Amino acid sequence: MSDAAAVLDDLRDEGAELDLLVGGLTEREWASPTPAAGWTISHQIAHLAWTDAASLLAVTDGEAFAGEVEKALHAPESFVDEGAEAGALLPVDELLSWWRDGREQLQQALRTAPVGVRFPWYGPPMSVASMATGRLMETWAHGQDVADAVGVQRKPTARLRHVARIGVRARNFAFGVRGLEVPAEEFRVELVGPGGELWAYGPEGADQRVSGPALDFCLLVTQRAHRDDLALRASGADADRWLDIAQAFAGPAGTGRTPKGA
Repeated sequence: MSDAAAVLDDLRDEGAELDLLVGGLTEREWASPTPAAGWTISHQIAHLAWTDAASLLAVTDGEAFAGEVEKALHAPESFVDEGAEAGALLPVDELLSWWRDGREQLQQALRTAPVGVRFPWYGPPMSVASMATGRLMETWAHGQDVADAVGVQRKPTARLRHVARIGVRARNFAFGVRGLEVPAEEFRVELVGPGGELWAYGPEGADQRVSGPALDFCLLVTQRAHRDDLALRASGADADRWLDIAQAFAGPAGTGRTPKGA
């Protein structure tokens, strides 16, 4: 199985897990607030459906997608919220169908894409594997908001490896988007996966180091939890600063979450 096919399988499974969670909610529960300020569960799923639609457009019609990029450039702070707001106004059954159909269409488009192709995106062009990984990260992160809203504790899976990898690779972006000098040296990141396995990134002898549970690292880089509430450790001033600003997603610097009890 190719790397791309394996990521697509994990993306499918991540979406199916979230689908099981929201599929049984009442219409009233869909209107429940989530930890993202101003966003209900409907907003969370609408955002995923909207972003899947944008991804499908990038895969199937690059010229049309360029028009969407222009819209984003003219409203960088609001275009994401506007997409979620429009979808959240749909009746729940229509919203759920939109999300389900879009997931399936994107799966098929990515699985049948030519080998080696790269698609336009809001940032650098993306391969099939990178597109699928990005969608998995978003699905997991917004699924966490949904789980928090309904008081469900999800069991972490090995699919978190994709989220962690994006978080590590986005280190330079997190510094740059805030106008900070990007560290010249690589960091060592050592994470303990859900099964107790070690996920390691970067040179073993690096002076700047981060370690802790993979789940906590993923919650940090998707800005679903505050650093103070996580069991992550940093060694070195640059690594310590990174844990304050880390983000795995493109776009403006996120505001993050406040510590519990604050």
